Amino acid sequence: MTATSGASAPRLAPPSPTAAIALSDVQKSYRSGLETAAALRGVSVDLDAGSFTAVVGQSGSGKSTLLHVAAGLDRPTSGRVVIGGHDITELSDDDLTRFRRDHIGFVFQAYNLVGHLDVRENIDLPLVLGGRTADPAWVAHLVARMDLGPLLDRLPGELSGGQAQRVAIARALVTRPTVVFADEPTGALDSSTGAAVLDLLRTTARDLDQTVVVVTHDSRVAAAAEQVLVLADGLLVDRLVAPTAEQVTARVLAVGR
Repeated sequence: MTATSGASAPRLAPPSPTAAIALSDVQKSYRSGLETAAALRGVSVDLDAGSFTAVVGQSGSGKSTLLHVAAGLDRPTSGRVVIGGHDITELSDDDLTRFRRDHIGFVFQAYNLVGHLDVRENIDLPLVLGGRTADPAWVAHLVARMDLGPLLDRLPGELSGGQAQRVAIARALVTRPTVVFADEPTGALDSSTGAAVLDLLRTTARDLDQTVVVVTHDSRVAAAAEQVLVLADGLLVDRLVAPTAEQVTARVLAVGR
């Protein structure tokens, strides 16, 4: 993986041929009245296929914006985003929607399950929206892996937080996406359930050869990743390889001063 940011970032450098995710000089600004706020100020990073990466930083550092731009949920103001060799920056809205549906899995902190659909229907939803037929063997594998068999006929309102998050993960994986993004996937869970969900994401990434990117404020969650990207003021300021939770905390506090 390579990572650069700010003035030293190469403009629109070609991504690594092994990268599942490649951002080149990505900038994102938002207007509020007459003011313009820069959420990302030139981030370049390649993430290898099959890697498990955590993104950390203090509030307002740009980590959630980075996740949303990388996942195609928001468009960069400038720069380029490449997923699995496909440049998604110039896609039309319709083409981007189709690309996300087929190639990108996203696990939301609030689960975003459809309340009137049961667990089975929520898992199948990306396939239904894409006009695709579910592979029964693959769905059965996910259901077994997420331990959802007894819950398939339940509505989201009948699930615990951990159960709902497991459904959200299964839904994110059902299309066999190139990459999976997770936004604070343990943020609304108790420590025991959060640890179980994190282990599920980590082992699923390994077993299914998925590329996973997790945004988190929890140093213990970040330390479970293979590598940690540290953001500050919209810049990528460091990359930590297999750090401890204490090292993650210390680095985030240091760059926030």
